[in-house]
Amino acid sequence: MGPGTTGGQMQPHAMEEGHRALLNQGEDNEMEMFGYKTEGCRRALCIAGYILSCGALWLVFYWKPAWDLWANCIPCSLQEADVVLLRTTDEFHLYSRKKVTWISVSALPSFKPGHPLVADESSVINEVLMKPDLKVRCIQVQKIRYVWNISGKRFQKIGCLEDHHTCSDMHAKFGSGLSHEDQAIRRLICGPNTIDVRVVPIWKLLVKEVLHPFYVFQLFSICLWFADDYTEYASAILLMSLLSVSLTVYDLRKQSVKLHRLVESHTNVTVTVSRKTGGCQKVKSHQLVPGDTLVLTEGKSFLPCDAVLISGRCIVNESMLTGESVPVPKAPLPYTNNTEPWKTHCSEEYKQHILFCGTEVIQTKADGGDLVKAIVLRTGFNTAKGDLVRSILYPKPINFKLYRDVMSFLMCLIALATAGMIYAVCIFALNGEETGEIVKKALDVITIAVPPALPAALTTGIIYTQRRLKKKGIFCISPQRINMCGQLNLFCFDKTGTLTEDGLDLLGVVPAEGNRFQEVHSFASGQTLPWGPVCGAMVSCHSLVLLEGRMQGDPLDLKMFEATGWEIEESGGGHAAGGGSVHTTMIKPGPKAGQVPVRGMAISHHFPFTSALQRMSVIAQEIGGARHVFMKGAPETVAEFCRPETVPLQFASELQLYTAQGFRVIGLAHRVLQAGNQPAHLIREDVESGLAFLGLLIMENRLKRETKPVLEELSAARIRSVMVTGDNIQTAVTVAKNASMISPTSQVILVEAKELPGTPAASVTWKLMEGSHLNGSKGLETDSCIERGVTSKAGCGGYHFAISGKSYQVLVQHCRDLLPRVLLNGTVFARMSPVQKSSLVEEFQKLGYYVGMCGDGANDCGALKVAHAGISLSEEEASVASPFTTRTPTIECVPQLIREGRAALVTSLCMFKYMALYSIIQYLGVLLLYWQLNSFGNYQFLFQDLAISTVIGLTMSLNGAYPKLVPYRPPSQLVSPPLLLSLVLNILFSLGLQICGFLVVQEQPWYSKEDISSACLSGKTSLANHSSSSSSLNGRLGNATLGQEVANGFKSYENSTVWLLSTTNCIAVALVVSKGKPFRQPAYTNYQFVLALTAQLGVCIFLMFADMEGVYSIFDLVCTPPVWRVSMLIMLAVTFAACLLVEEAVIENRALWMWLKTRFRYQSQSRYQSLRRALSRDPAWPPLNTTTFSEATAIPVETDEAAHINLAFNSNEKTLTQGLAAPATSRHNPAPATERPHPDSLHVTWHSRGRTRP
Repeated sequence: MGPGTTGGQMQPHAMEEGHRALLNQGEDNEMEMFGYKTEGCRRALCIAGYILSCGALWLVFYWKPAWDLWANCIPCSLQEADVVLLRTTDEFHLYSRKKVTWISVSALPSFKPGHPLVADESSVINEVLMKPDLKVRCIQVQKIRYVWNISGKRFQKIGCLEDHHTCSDMHAKFGSGLSHEDQAIRRLICGPNTIDVRVVPIWKLLVKEVLHPFYVFQLFSICLWFADDYTEYASAILLMSLLSVSLTVYDLRKQSVKLHRLVESHTNVTVTVSRKTGGCQKVKSHQLVPGDTLVLTEGKSFLPCDAVLISGRCIVNESMLTGESVPVPKAPLPYTNNTEPWKTHCSEEYKQHILFCGTEVIQTKADGGDLVKAIVLRTGFNTAKGDLVRSILYPKPINFKLYRDVMSFLMCLIALATAGMIYAVCIFALNGEETGEIVKKALDVITIAVPPALPAALTTGIIYTQRRLKKKGIFCISPQRINMCGQLNLFCFDKTGTLTEDGLDLLGVVPAEGNRFQEVHSFASGQTLPWGPVCGAMVSCHSLVLLEGRMQGDPLDLKMFEATGWEIEESGGGHAAGGGSVHTTMIKPGPKAGQVPVRGMAISHHFPFTSALQRMSVIAQEIGGARHVFMKGAPETVAEFCRPETVPLQFASELQLYTAQGFRVIGLAHRVLQAGNQPAHLIREDVESGLAFLGLLIMENRLKRETKPVLEELSAARIRSVMVTGDNIQTAVTVAKNASMISPTSQVILVEAKELPGTPAASVTWKLMEGSHLNGSKGLETDSCIERGVTSKAGCGGYHFAISGKSYQVLVQHCRDLLPRVLLNGTVFARMSPVQKSSLVEEFQKLGYYVGMCGDGANDCGALKVAHAGISLSEEEASVASPFTTRTPTIECVPQLIREGRAALVTSLCMFKYMALYSIIQYLGVLLLYWQLNSFGNYQFLFQDLAISTVIGLTMSLNGAYPKLVPYRPPSQLVSPPLLLSLVLNILFSLGLQICGFLVVQEQPWYSKEDISSACLSGKTSLANHSSSSSSLNGRLGNATLGQEVANGFKSYENSTVWLLSTTNCIAVALVVSKGKPFRQPAYTNYQFVLALTAQLGVCIFLMFADMEGVYSIFDLVCTPPVWRVSMLIMLAVTFAACLLVEEAVIENRALWMWLKTRFRYQSQSRYQSLRRALSRDPAWPPLNTTTFSEATAIPVETDEAAHINLAFNSNEKTLTQGLAAPATSRHNPAPATERPHPDSLHVTWHSRGRTRP
């Protein structure tokens, strides 16, 4: 699709050959790019347009870079382009333009024409040189450099080492370092290795802020007010705008300096590199290039780039990236001869070889006499740290309906202002007003009807909420997500460390021998474990390290090792028999180990644990004895690598026995390694084969005491809780039951999906897990207790699906139509890899859920970023892994965050309603006075805008969150019937009030157009003698017989009446729209707000009854009889009572709106609600004790997946469903023919193929 199109249509020129391409295809920051060439004539015309429009055209082009490009340039191929237009491929379609620059390589002394640029012939660098110019075309997008690949005819990312190299290539081509010539060319083309976040100059921040549409509109308004002699008012607004700009620029500058200092310390350090010709050399880190060989010296140091370790070993602290302070051991990349790229060969384990930029190397160990070396993979902003910094510099926009609706409503206000302009032009033109005055009066209407402070007012609640969260120990780096927290209706939780304690208690070990399990060895008895293969596995199969005399590592490993009574000694390198070098960790029996027949063991090789593989293994040798392979991991996984005859027959039942009690179970296995095979040359698949099953390690992982109350609170608030863990599925289900995530009366159905080899189909088995009973019911209800808001109790009949990561992957790949049905009631997702966790969150979002994620480990980082609100239980104040972090390592932060999010969302809605009503009330008052060629005075406008609206805007948002989570959520958009009805009724009441005052005052016996002092006969000095204050405006309106001139209008009874009524009404409206329960604290608890309203109301009543000559002169008021003043109070009281009554009895009447939804059959548009309604009519759902062979067939759902619909009475549910979907087609008909969906079905239907086996 080409740029500049409307309605998704492509421009004709977008079809031109080579004009369009994708940048970063398949990545999160994917963009479309279009080639353009600057044309002189177009450029000249645009410059002329800038001059003739006094810069207005330039300003429009500044806001719309795509328009600027289309006006100045002509489309061309990317190969010929001197400027490219970029457009994001997400729903926002954000545009940016980048100029194509050139890099000349001819000046390099090492450059040899006719020869490859670098020695590595497969490098992309050899494909970028343009001949005969000897230049390289490049663009820079979000700090990343892209060069033009001539043969590939596309822009390609540079600054990374190519992934196609094999393990042997990495060692052979780059192991000894780059030559000086190669290094110079790579540095020129790839750029410096710096994560340079420059402190933005104040003048740039100032210009950028002033050119924001909000401030441009403010500047336009100020100029108009000065031209219209609103001098005092314009000066006050100008002063406030300058103060606002200054504070914003100060804040942005402060953030820029903070981020600069964060990355500056590691940007330019001295490192040692290996050169192919000159040994080792010390250079500055900014000179590093992909392919350099980095030499890691002893001592602690920070990595200035991403690199892959090729020799030696090291221990790294990756807490900067993951939030986990557990030391991570790194192993060298194996030297294997194969044709696979090194990442493919290493599979899921490739990260164990990578040292990430910004992480701290806390220990290095060389193999034998060799150096610890690492090949530079990525530099600058291409690194892991650079990617995190870029995510801060270029945050992904948030697609929240509220923000879109605000802009739509502003457009409606502009349309209203246009109608007011037409009205003003007609009134003043018919009365013979001068053209200049007509224009000024007409433009005045825009500044009144469109509140320029609306966007700023909507953010005040977010700012206050962020401060309250910080006081509670919850830190936020993405404030715009706070409002989204108010809409969360599903929360995913990791298990270990999140729902349960970090620490594990080792209860015992169940040894296996002779194809059967033996008696349990309990560690609580104090007896030491006798020496044997089981003890050998426990002392050696771990990743513990000795740092500064203390053992550090995974808590599970620590508990397991400490139970044996053995000790770790300082490790070192040594030579293996038969040549080659190995890295060893020595472990020896301690005083508590008892009598052990071996002197110790040396761990010579690690195959580390990964969440995807769910296992780890080591090669360890008894001192003076045999070498062993030990494995530990998930019992099911470990059993797959064991010889069948060694796995006990009662393996499944024994595992079920312990996991059903919520214990964490670890499987152990081993085999004796044959002599002659060196660890350095062994591959994991060979080592981990033919093992003998040793037994089960039983560990208790207790629930945190806060877990159950929090989950019960979420359940009562109709917020689904889902467990996403890497642990065993039975253990996860038991923990879910103990934590009240699954009620005692609910059924748990295990979903097992398997691929059928050689076919695109898969089998899906549904069976009731042990411990679940049907309670004699004929079938299971489709709505879970939580979703229906029913308290968990007997007879609820809800059901939950439990599924493993492998089965989930099969559903994703083969049963896309079935997946939403499983997710609808899926509660336990076990054995999930980090990628699967992220995928699950995204799938829930596709169903229309607002998803939160709470986790504590590195394997949760992806899901934390993808979720609408991710909260990390980390000690770091600001983690780059998730929008929210907390120092308190419990899930108590979750309901706190949701409560504050709901309060912030309601505050934004309240502020929107007030700012809209305030502007319209003022707009109606001015239009009424225009009927008599009148208007509000200078200080009248000043008082309303500053003393009333600004003070209310700053104090209304201070209400705290209500302490209880109610079982429904606030509306997430402005276009909802309750909110629109509230706006319309309040506008009508205000209009009626002002028209009533305007007309009734003219019917009073003391009313006079000519003598404005006729109402006060007390003999006091008439206010007429103040007409001299307006001498500068004599003749401005041309009709002086209607009243006495004052600055910007006339003193009149209508003016005084309308202004007093509208001003006091603005105060009353603020009290009416300021919501309290059930989402915010009541208004009376907001002392600043109450005090402000009281003071404002007191001033208004004072102005109404003061009758003080000096005060009335300033505010352009006239004296009226006391009876009329009392009458105005009565009118105000009646209007306030009517507004309050309607707001409380109608707008806030949840029962009334629920009845209306039922009466008119309003239905939710969200996909998960539509699917639930369909399944509720399907008597065959959920399937039970069946195996179905299914083939994925997707049927679209007739819903808008982007729209989320609330369950609450004041929600977005606005679509009237004319007819409900027919019952979903049964999926369990044993007939061999493929079933067809009902023609009226609106929802996903799962097609069965073959037969159903009970």
